[in-house]
Amino acid sequence: MSSISANNSPTRHKPRKRLSREDRYRQLVDVAWQMVRGQGTEALSLGSLAEQAGVTKPVVYDHFGTRSGLLIALYQDYDMRQSAVLDAALQASAPSLNDKAAVIASSYVDCVLSQGREISGVISALAGSPELEQVKRDYNLLFLEKCRDILAPFCASGTVSTVSLWGFLGAAEALSYAAATGEITQEQAKNELFDTIVAMVARHVSD
Repeated sequence: MSSISANNSPTRHKPRKRLSREDRYRQLVDVAWQMVRGQGTEALSLGSLAEQAGVTKPVVYDHFGTRSGLLIALYQDYDMRQSAVLDAALQASAPSLNDKAAVIASSYVDCVLSQGREISGVISALAGSPELEQVKRDYNLLFLEKCRDILAPFCASGTVSTVSLWGFLGAAEALSYAAATGEITQEQAKNELFDTIVAMVARHVSD
């Protein structure tokens, strides 16, 4: 008879905890960001993500379908986090034009720079993708409408025109890109975008 007692028996591996679908999705997105950050988008595929995340390929395919679907999910994740940062900062800011404009400018530039290279790689990898263009357009429209609502009370006309908002978005993207590539400083980008927002509001004295 063996002298090894039950207490001294070899340790058995505990079964791996099964994640909910939502938690698994979050895990896969987080691992994908780590891969993009460390290796670039070229190294990101559904197969490589499955290997890095320690799951089977069918699990990853079930969540994203295609590599484009995975990259679009990363873009959506980035945009949702950007929106959450802006919402929190707006809620904490004073109800003045200067404060609101400063929050919009700072939040936009900070979010781009916090993940600028990674999100640029994702967008580049999806260049020409109709799906990404639609996703970007939808999120841009939501962002512009949010800015319109925030800034409208400070406009004598009671609103900000759509053409002005698109012009502001173009400036925000260009300034953030210049800061991300080191052409200008982060503070310069914020200050210029702040001035752009205040000037845009000042122009709206009538419909």
